[in-house]
Amino acid sequence: MGKLTGKAAYVTGSGRGIGRAVALKLASEGANVVVNDLDQEPADDVVGAIEAAGGNALPVVGSVTEDGFAERFIDAGIDAYGGVDIVVNNAGYTWDSMIHKMSDDQFDAMIDVHLKAPFRILRAASGFIRNAAAEEAAEEREVIRKVVNISSVAGTGGNIGQANYSSAKSGVIGLTKTLAKEWGRLKVNVNCVAFGFIATRLTEATDEKKSVTVDGNEVALGIPSKVHQGFTRMIPMGRPGTVEEAAGGVYLFCAPESDYVSGQTVIVGGGVTL
Repeated sequence: MGKLTGKAAYVTGSGRGIGRAVALKLASEGANVVVNDLDQEPADDVVGAIEAAGGNALPVVGSVTEDGFAERFIDAGIDAYGGVDIVVNNAGYTWDSMIHKMSDDQFDAMIDVHLKAPFRILRAASGFIRNAAAEEAAEEREVIRKVVNISSVAGTGGNIGQANYSSAKSGVIGLTKTLAKEWGRLKVNVNCVAFGFIATRLTEATDEKKSVTVDGNEVALGIPSKVHQGFTRMIPMGRPGTVEEAAGGVYLFCAPESDYVSGQTVIVGGGVTL
C-alpha cells in the first residue's frame, strides 16, 4: 500500500509536463486521480498509464477558466471516488510581453488561469470539505486533506516581461496563506510550490519559432538557446529541474509527513532563492 492509498486527488493541467508527472507520482502512491487537460488525447494517455500500472484515474477535459469547470471537475471526482483529499492547482501557461506592449486581455488571461481558476476550484471543493470535516469532528476522527497551489520564482521575485504572470503567481501565494488560516480548523493543509527553471516544452532551448494555441491565445513554445544558457548559469545546481523532480516537490506537501505543515511556500529551483 502506498502512502496515499484510497485518497481522491485532483490535478489540473495533468495531461502533459509537470502536471502529468504529478498525477503519475500521486497514483504510484495509491491515490485515485482526476486528470485534467485541455485536450482529450493527453488526458486519456495519462489515465491509461495510471490504469496500466494498476491505479485508478478518470479524465475531465476542458479549460480551467471555463464557467462551470470547477464544479464539473470536483463533482466528477466525488461521484467516482467519494471525496476530496488532495487538490493540486497546476494548470497554466505563460504569455509574455514588456508592460508597455501588454494588453488588458493578455494580463487578464494570466490572472484567470493562474489565480481565478484555483480560487474557483477550491471554492467548489469547499462544500464537501466543510461537511466532511464536521462529520469527522463529531466522530472524533482526524482526517488531513491537502491543497498544493503552484506558483513560480516569478511570483516570489518577479521576472522581466512577465508582469501578468508574476502578478498572478504572487497572488497564488496570498491565496495559499489565506486558505491555510481559513481551513486550518477543517484539518486542511494549504501550501504552495514555486517552481524555478523546469525542463518542459515551454522552456526547451530552441531557435525555431514554435507556438501552440491555448484558450484562443497563441503561446510561444521554448526559449532562445542563449537565454536558456543564461538561465541555466543562474541555477546553483547547474541545470534545469526535471518534471519528476518538480512532482517530487508537490508530493512533499501531499504526503502524511507534512500533516502539520501549512501556509508555506517552497521553491523547487535547484538552489535558486528569491
